Amino acid sequence: MSEPQFAVGDRVRVAAAPPYLKTAEPMPMLRPPDLIALGEEGVVVERKPGGYLGVRFERGAFLIDGQYLERVEAQSPSET
Repeated sequence: MSEPQFAVGDRVRVAAAPPYLKTAEPMPMLRPPDLIALGEEGVVVERKPGGYLGVRFERGAFLIDGQYLERVEAQSPSET
């Protein structure tokens, strides 16, 4: 099974809790994983080598391995 491909601007959801979070800053810091909730949605802001993605959530931007994320399908105007 291949890893899902994400593009900058994709909406994603946390599908599994990572063991820790790394901030997406010039000087990254490790943070506890409870800063984002399982199921929380964010937007991909950058792609990094090794399958890591910079994702902006309500509480900040974090580098997360793509294996912990799933793409959120866009809703059509009739579903809103």
